[in-house]
Amino acid sequence: MQFFITGIGTEIGKTVVSSILTEYLQADYWKPVQSGDLHWTDTMKVQSLISNEKSFFHPERHRLNAPLSPHASAALDGVQIQLSDFTLPQTSNHLIVEGAGGLMVPLNDQDLMLDLIHQLKIPVILVSRNYLGSINHTILSIEALKHRKIPIAGIVINGEPNPATESFIENYSQLPVLFRVGHMTDVDQNAISQFVQQLNPNLFS
Repeated sequence: MQFFITGIGTEIGKTVVSSILTEYLQADYWKPVQSGDLHWTDTMKVQSLISNEKSFFHPERHRLNAPLSPHASAALDGVQIQLSDFTLPQTSNHLIVEGAGGLMVPLNDQDLMLDLIHQLKIPVILVSRNYLGSINHTILSIEALKHRKIPIAGIVINGEPNPATESFIENYSQLPVLFRVGHMTDVDQNAISQFVQQLNPNLFS
């Protein structure tokens, strides 16, 4: 199994969800573009949160210094990101790929994160977070993926429960909500392990 983890925006919780799925599947992990926080990258965060010894962490294709949109950070670093830079890592294991920001984040002056997902040709898991406006952002993201005919494996909902929001998204989209991530007091290896143990063992069957 291979999944691309994207979100309805930035700071939505993609890295925690990626950690959960990496641990659940004992999958490999790959972050194609890391923009900023090179001292504590998303790869490092996920690596610190999983317990299994099977997962392998593939190096980022682009490591950019400034915590900005990839196209802006790349320009500051004198780098030109091209879609041709990216191919899926070779592995016989499951693979979790984590994007940067949402679908419309620019990689360069012409290409978006959405274009990268389309090129990689793997199903998406869309991470949503409950806040005022999240229905709009979630449905827009789903429509953009459907327009490109990108398969959506399901939705993960982050944040405090909001039954009205969640039921509308689920009913309107007709997509499965794979799981919900509520408030975690401490996001650490133990918390991720305990969360994974409570997940449906047939989540993707």
